[in-house]
Amino acid sequence: MAEIKASEKFEPFVPASKNIAETTWKTIILGALISVLFGVANAYLGLKFGMTVSASIPAAVISMAILRAIFGRNVTVLENNMVQTIGSAGESLAAGIIFTIPAFFIWGANETLVASGYVHEVSKMQIFWLSMLGGSLGILLMIPLRRYLVHQEHKNLRFPEGTACAEIIIAGDEGGNKAKLVFSGIGIGVLYKVFMNMLKGWSESVNYDFKGLFKGGTIGVDATPALLAVGYIIGPRIAALMLSGAVLGYLGVAPLLAFIGDQIPGTIIHPGTIPLNEMDPAQLRNFYIKYLGVGAVAVGGFVSLIKSFPVIISSFSKGFGELFKKNNPDDVTPRTDKDLPMKWVLLGVFGIIIAIWMLPGTELHFLGVVLAVLFGFFFVVVAARIVGIVGSSSSPVSGMTIATLLVTCTLLIYFGVEGVSGMITAMSVGTIVCIAVCMSGDIAQDLKTGYLLGATPMKQQLFEFIGLLFPAIAMGFTVYILNDTFGFVQIEGSTRAPLLAPQANVMATVVQGIMNSELPWLPIIVGGMIALAVELLGISSLPFAIGLYLPLSLSTPLMTGGLVALLIKRISKKDEYKLKNEQGILFASGVVAGDALIGVAVAFMIGLWPTYANFYDSHDGAMRTLTGDYGPVVSLIAFFGLAALLAHLAYRGFKKK
Repeated sequence: MAEIKASEKFEPFVPASKNIAETTWKTIILGALISVLFGVANAYLGLKFGMTVSASIPAAVISMAILRAIFGRNVTVLENNMVQTIGSAGESLAAGIIFTIPAFFIWGANETLVASGYVHEVSKMQIFWLSMLGGSLGILLMIPLRRYLVHQEHKNLRFPEGTACAEIIIAGDEGGNKAKLVFSGIGIGVLYKVFMNMLKGWSESVNYDFKGLFKGGTIGVDATPALLAVGYIIGPRIAALMLSGAVLGYLGVAPLLAFIGDQIPGTIIHPGTIPLNEMDPAQLRNFYIKYLGVGAVAVGGFVSLIKSFPVIISSFSKGFGELFKKNNPDDVTPRTDKDLPMKWVLLGVFGIIIAIWMLPGTELHFLGVVLAVLFGFFFVVVAARIVGIVGSSSSPVSGMTIATLLVTCTLLIYFGVEGVSGMITAMSVGTIVCIAVCMSGDIAQDLKTGYLLGATPMKQQLFEFIGLLFPAIAMGFTVYILNDTFGFVQIEGSTRAPLLAPQANVMATVVQGIMNSELPWLPIIVGGMIALAVELLGISSLPFAIGLYLPLSLSTPLMTGGLVALLIKRISKKDEYKLKNEQGILFASGVVAGDALIGVAVAFMIGLWPTYANFYDSHDGAMRTLTGDYGPVVSLIAFFGLAALLAHLAYRGFKKK
């Protein structure tokens, strides 16, 4: 594979003096399809498990395979780059959406809140406009920063995903083998999910609730291909941090609470509504551990933000200076350094401000608009710099969004905007800022890829809007069908497990609690102190906090995938490890996409096909019915069989013909 080095005078793969095909109808169509594909898949994945996976590298590999299959070798590296530029936008938009938009549905499912006057329902059209306005704001605000962050800071800011993507596109002669891994992963993910979930062949989750001395504790595994694959992608370190948080919550705090309940029968502790000794593990989570997780996630996000303060100050001052720097009219700008004209950028931002102000149903009066744009500008600068240093997956988006919500709520209360109206305004501001931050990180990585390859920045910036448009249309329908089918909170009497939407639940809890003065502060503060203690040990608290918030059964398959990644590292020769790990990541990315797409398909089938909905609700694993007590064993055999296949393909790959 081509190794891209930083140098004093950088020469891109395609020189500025050379003009080759870059934006063609085939790149637009394929890029838009990939953007929707990974946007919808990541929306489901993020709502169910609280995490998304990068689409840039899979998009580049899929692009090379499909374009080469249809058009032969008559495809340029810049066309492939444009496909991944457009295609990766959907995943970033999905991240911004799933962190915030479900909060409106969570409030709508809260009977107490509804009884007190909450009647707001965010529409598909509002989701579309919030997506377009927030995403466009992120793209436009990043444009003036490109020359500084991508060009001038080339040696200092590596942009890990962007650099890796450029290397893969340059090494296009390997594209066939890489594409086979991605498409095989998609196929395996689809087949596994069809038999397990769509046809209800075996149970998705295997759980055991402890009795006797360890009452209240629970252990289990959600034996889904996506979680196994994501565990491989994030690696053993992050997976172990998440598992440690879950172990503390569900094998530590929960049994302790149950023990206290048994020692003092009939004890009801706020916010619980029934005695501790009568609670099962699920109720202990909903009443107590969930709030520990809320506090831990909030503190973990803030700590990530505080750690980034030196970068924030540097980026803000230099980026602000770059924004108002006058260009020398005598300078001849090469093709590879042309941005959208500043007048277009300023006109676009002004148009977005007007559109946000006029957007119906969001309660965004003048103060809300000002806050959205100010926080958007500030955190776009921050996020663009951070992803250049540590990559998109480590950007503290949740911390930035929580900070936005806290300051917004405080200012709204100060100016007399409280209650339901204040909640809607604050979350609308948070949604726009969160989407802008996610999109700015994506375009920063894309522009780095383009810089290394010799793409035209202005074309990438323009076509990023196409990558935003199509998934923005799909997001409203996707979120609605997932909410109607599964919901984002457990509905009493429903047999379907909800999509947990952890970040959105945290955002909803924080905003509602501040606006209505009803947060159960003690467990939230204790959760925050736990996260702080973890941080003082020199351990990153945010993955730990997410593990504390999510059920243990979601962390165990992640750890399994992480252990597979660790195994590959241990048994691979040093000079072979990079290739083998990349093979595993490509296959795992395909598995994630295949799993998530069938998950969305099942939601649509339940919503549109009553006969199938009855089948889905009345069957809990045909194999379990056939095998009796051995049903969970079937689930585990299938899961660990997939883990073995992942290890095999990561280590061996596919032999070239």
